[in-house]
Amino acid sequence: MAPPRCFALELTDCTLAHFALGAEGSDACPDPRLSELLGPPGRSYSLCVPTAAGDDCGARVRAARVHQSLQHQLRRGPFQRCQLHRLLCYCPGGQAEGVQHGFLLRDPSEGQDTRRALLELLSRCQEAARPHLGEFEADSQGVLWQRAWVLQESRQLQVGCARVLPIPEPPLHPAVPHLLSSAVFRDLDTARAVLETCTSIPEAQAVLDLVDQCPRQVQKGKFPVIVIEGLDATGKTTVTHAVSESLQAVLLYSPPSCIGQWRKIFDDQPTIIKRAFYSLGNYIVASEIAKESTKSPVIVDRFWHSTATYGIATELSGGLQHLPPTHHPVYQWPGDLLKPDLVLLLTVSPEERAQRLRDRGLEQTREEAELEANSVFRQKVEASYRRMENPRCLEVDASPSREEVLQTVLRLIRATFNDS
Repeated sequence: MAPPRCFALELTDCTLAHFALGAEGSDACPDPRLSELLGPPGRSYSLCVPTAAGDDCGARVRAARVHQSLQHQLRRGPFQRCQLHRLLCYCPGGQAEGVQHGFLLRDPSEGQDTRRALLELLSRCQEAARPHLGEFEADSQGVLWQRAWVLQESRQLQVGCARVLPIPEPPLHPAVPHLLSSAVFRDLDTARAVLETCTSIPEAQAVLDLVDQCPRQVQKGKFPVIVIEGLDATGKTTVTHAVSESLQAVLLYSPPSCIGQWRKIFDDQPTIIKRAFYSLGNYIVASEIAKESTKSPVIVDRFWHSTATYGIATELSGGLQHLPPTHHPVYQWPGDLLKPDLVLLLTVSPEERAQRLRDRGLEQTREEAELEANSVFRQKVEASYRRMENPRCLEVDASPSREEVLQTVLRLIRATFNDS
């Protein structure tokens, strides 16, 4: 008998409630949070996007597109009165191919209009990628059940009913095994395979053509390569310019200017496509670093650490406690990517960063706006930066004056390279 499907439901406090569907009781203690979200008053619905098992990159990209489209539609029209929560469907044991991303829709009313609207929404999806719809209700004893619905020849059909069983939280977030194929790519070929499926995006082929023009294996020259990382408004732009002038170094950016014009296009794509774009940008920058570091020191404004930390924080639901543990492979530098000599992470307090953002008055990317509005997301990004290894990030307090920060950074660089 196949093991029961398990679910991880993200709550408003960024904790996760786990439950399974089955016919028998559970040894886990009852979870009142499930009754509050799945039981009366009101009615809740689950929608999970099916994915193909194995290494079918195209299927993962298609599922990500359906998930993104579903998210946009569940925030409009008749669903605006509902609460939307992240929901993950997974197999016990941590098999990456069993992960399905979805949503829990909490309708404050008891009517069936929402179910009809959901089925109508799903009817517009291709059958192979049609999300699974579940409806929760409590019986007279207060026991929670999920009824599974499908749309068949324009008719609503109930195809199953299972009891909701609270289960213990697994030691590892169930999406962690999925990260290395969906958000943090450990080599060029994995990232490349994602963009190769994106034939509907003309710029995807342009990025691939630029990657093909880069040498497959590159080596750093004799001059030092220093990467400066940090959240937006930590002074990164000011410091990188000042350091490059002080060291008479070449200043490079990731993503590089040759693809930077397409950032907005890829920022609007699902995480798997967006992260593949930024990952391939790192390889293009690496070829520039290899060339320039034979002639002078090189300063890089962001590199692989940014790509990885934002991917981890975006893809994993829940709070800090749900990040991959220290020394997990997701924090390790890719084996086929040119490695810098030193990575500096600029930090300021959340209050000062918010003030700097307001003072700048510049247009923000979606992720930058998320950093400002969602403190948990920001904390996950910062914690992921601190767990990066080989090379790790050296933190620099960027709160003092520009001159003090510059002197601190220069001291760290000279100490690392023995004043050379």
